[in-house]
Amino acid sequence: MSAFLEGFNRIIIFYNEYVGGYLLLAMLLPTGIYFAFKFRFLHVRMFGHSFAILSGKYAKKGDHGDVSHFKALTTALSATVGTGNIVGVALAIYLGGPGAIFWMWFTGFFGMMLKMVECTLGLKYRKFNADGTVSGGPMYYMEYGLKDKLGKHAKTLAIIFASAAVLCSMGTGNMAQSNSMTDVLFTSYQIPTWISGLVIAGLVLLIVVGGLKRIAEVTSRLVPFMAVIYFVAALVIFILHIENLGPAFMLIFEDAFTGTAAKGGFVGSAFILTLTMGVRRGLFSNEAGQGSAAMAHSAAKTPYPIREGLVASLEPFIDTLFICTLTALVIIMTGAWESGLQGVSMTVLAFENGLAEINLGYLAPHIIAFGLLLFAFSTIIAWSYYGTRAAQYLFGDKAITPYYYVYALFVFFGSVWGIDLVWNFVDMVITFMTIPNLIAILLLMPVMKKEIDDYFSKDYKKL
Repeated sequence: MSAFLEGFNRIIIFYNEYVGGYLLLAMLLPTGIYFAFKFRFLHVRMFGHSFAILSGKYAKKGDHGDVSHFKALTTALSATVGTGNIVGVALAIYLGGPGAIFWMWFTGFFGMMLKMVECTLGLKYRKFNADGTVSGGPMYYMEYGLKDKLGKHAKTLAIIFASAAVLCSMGTGNMAQSNSMTDVLFTSYQIPTWISGLVIAGLVLLIVVGGLKRIAEVTSRLVPFMAVIYFVAALVIFILHIENLGPAFMLIFEDAFTGTAAKGGFVGSAFILTLTMGVRRGLFSNEAGQGSAAMAHSAAKTPYPIREGLVASLEPFIDTLFICTLTALVIIMTGAWESGLQGVSMTVLAFENGLAEINLGYLAPHIIAFGLLLFAFSTIIAWSYYGTRAAQYLFGDKAITPYYYVYALFVFFGSVWGIDLVWNFVDMVITFMTIPNLIAILLLMPVMKKEIDDYFSKDYKKL
């Protein structure tokens, strides 16, 4: 790493440790808990109704929007189901110990409520473009929803958020993903990072220029397929090591409030680090509170914003409470968390150890490589859509095409930069989006309450 990048990395680390990390702890979980109690755990009570909406049961031919509930969800899921589920979980355990997983669950559970709120508001304040497509997201509910409360400052808050979203699209949805993809290709197949980086950047450019509909077509096929492959591999390991399942859960719960003592290749962690890493990696994984998913869900075909909010609440459940848990349990049950390895190497070792009993350990690098490539690639193309919505908001339609080329360039940058700088940058820019968004949805709580009351005061199953 050059002297310039090392200096840049030190500045980012200082911000993450002493500013951004504490801001997230002070706002993210309390906001999710507040909304959950305020609306009496609606995300749990209407869990079944959420799946009914997702299935298309209430869809009508004349509904306005760009994509179905299912495609909106898979597009948003493809942006969240990525390296956070394979690499992020391993990093959380490496730095915070097994107890960090409890705080990931905690973040995911209350994140379901945050997703519901921000995606409901995103659809409520969306706008239709001249070409018939839809634009929506936090910048629109900030500008239009907060106009009466904040005056001209509503537009300022929207600009801050949109600018952060452009930065975050380059970090969270781009460099972190391409870095992990090229890392696993080099680890498993010794392909130089600059070569795989160029290939991935080219493929991304080919897909993203097609806009949301092409992105939705690709992600609606990739997301279910990659989730099934990963689930089957993890399930085999659970069966082979079933005696370690109970102790793994016990370790997670015990260490959640105490931190983790040094053990094996693990250097130990204090409670605050365990908590912080769980929240950070949980947010990176499911993006609840960050506002990004509202951009995809705003394009759904429905006249009732709360319906799309209910569908969106399923994201953290699928992403964090299900897929991240698979990775975490495999890492803990097989003892890989004590290896001293970090990132994708820890996950690969976990699957190698887990499958060794049936002499299939040699498949582990291929399973992880395949899963990570699909997870991360779908995240990159989905986040390109978020970035274009933010760039369009800031600079108009003329910014979209240049954005695509800059985005592809950052795919390459992420491929060749070191893992520490990439992930530190990701943690920093996430806070730039999340803090303004949390402020906005708190101020818009009365609007959210009205949407919920209006919908559920009717015979909503017949609407």
